[in-house]
Amino acid sequence: MHVLVYIPWLIKEIFVAGFHVAFRALRPDIGFTPTVIRYPLRVTSDWEIFWFSTSITATPSTLSLGLREPSEPGGPRILLVQDAFGNDPSDTSRSLADMEERLAPHVKGIDHGVPGQGSVDTLPEKYYDYTSPWEGK
Repeated sequence: MHVLVYIPWLIKEIFVAGFHVAFRALRPDIGFTPTVIRYPLRVTSDWEIFWFSTSITATPSTLSLGLREPSEPGGPRILLVQDAFGNDPSDTSRSLADMEERLAPHVKGIDHGVPGQGSVDTLPEKYYDYTSPWEGK
């Protein structure tokens, strides 16, 4: 893990996200669009998964909800992530992939078919759900 580069980057991201949430809270239309993303992990060790999920939860407006084992042998574990302002699930997936690569650069080049991990631009619907019945329609 590249701690000397990752930790300062994460602290910056926490502050930027905090200001973003504060700014949105002051607007009449907050733009609250809670979305749950099923993100296929490229990191595999318990230690990397711990740091990745903790980094997500430490960042304002995102929350790591849980971990699902692979649905098929040899498949990736799935991390459930809620994004409070997830009106663009593909963008959320790209942000998660960027964070994962900064935490563990060796995962670059592993592609499980979601934006940020390879050439896919749009997150397939099987990887996300809008948690509000009024959003995402």
